[in-house]
Formats: sequence, structure tokens, C-alpha cells
Amino acid sequence: MHAINPNTLHHSKWTAVAPEHKEKHFMVTKLVRDEEENVVQVVLEAVLTHREFTLPWQALKDEATWRMGWK
Repeated sequence: MHAINPNTLHHSKWTAVAPEHKEKHFMVTKLVRDEEENVVQVVLEAVLTHREFTLPWQALKDEATWRMGWK
């Protein structure tokens, strides 16, 4: 499991282990925070297609799905 500080995820780079639609490399473009300013979700943008999607930041800890950096 990745040790991740959610406050430092903005502009971080990620690689999908099992790419879909030729989208392998992603960048965190936005942090979604709750009313107490805790990070609850991240917005990932595919580098190739610029398609965006939102997921809970804890999903990035899953090594079967995500790898830190561009590999």
C-alpha cells in the first residue's frame, strides 16, 4: 500500500496498471475538500485524452490499480 499524504496530491502523477481507452498516465488536477477542509476526492485527468474523472483519494493506495509516477 502506498503511504500517501492527501494534502500533497495536487499535480501528482499516476500510472494505471490496467489502462482503458489507451489512457495510462494521469495527473491529479484538483483536490475536492469537505467543509472541514479535509481532502475527500481527487480529480484525475488522462494525459492523452484530457478526460477527467473523480474518485476517492484513498483509491490511489490500491497498488493493483495505480502506481505512483509515470511508468
